[in-house]
Amino acid sequence: MEQLFRVCGREKDAANRRIARDLERAQIPMVLLDRCYMPYPERSSHDLVGVDNRRAGFKAATHLLTLGVRRLVFLGEANAAATVDARITGFHEALRRFGVKPEQEPVMRGSPYDAALVKRMLETLRPEGVVCANDLTAARLMQTLIGLGVRIPEEVRIVGMDDVKYASLLPVPLTTIHQDCSGIGMVAMATMLERLEHPELPVRDITVPVSLVVRRSCGAHLGAVGA
Repeated sequence: MEQLFRVCGREKDAANRRIARDLERAQIPMVLLDRCYMPYPERSSHDLVGVDNRRAGFKAATHLLTLGVRRLVFLGEANAAATVDARITGFHEALRRFGVKPEQEPVMRGSPYDAALVKRMLETLRPEGVVCANDLTAARLMQTLIGLGVRIPEEVRIVGMDDVKYASLLPVPLTTIHQDCSGIGMVAMATMLERLEHPELPVRDITVPVSLVVRRSCGAHLGAVGA
């Protein structure tokens, strides 16, 4: 078990596949949470309960675009989970919906702790707002920006994803996309009970709605950009 916590990146999915094979051999039903362990567009033969990450990315970007942000960047760690790719897809869809055509690729991959990378982002993309792959990335970016003397949200607005417990306790309370973890758990349990009762049901992807939580980091209290 200790070794399982040490695996990272692609090794996580390999470990999940091994666990899934063992459970399948033992004929033990399972419900997947958050994401499938198979690379997209492949799909396992097990029910999946999570959130619509594409919609989450769309909702986060749309919030900043509605506030007048046009130079918008998506920041995520390299080798992140497939859920981040789905969030990036939603991010791009929001840009298209608002008719925003960036001159450069607006998605950056790398550590938000990397001051050189963040400086390069500021100098080359000049973002008015950043959608982060998750709240941890947003918290680390916030720390780096503050260290560089960048004011949040006056100079750069930030939106995260997940609504972790510390999101409201950051130096600038974080606007984020809330995942209903309790709801996901209840739906997963109901899905498992239904699968046990009706094993012939087709495999399902079940999504629980997300919601936007507005705090200071997005600058909503400042009004529209340039207003």
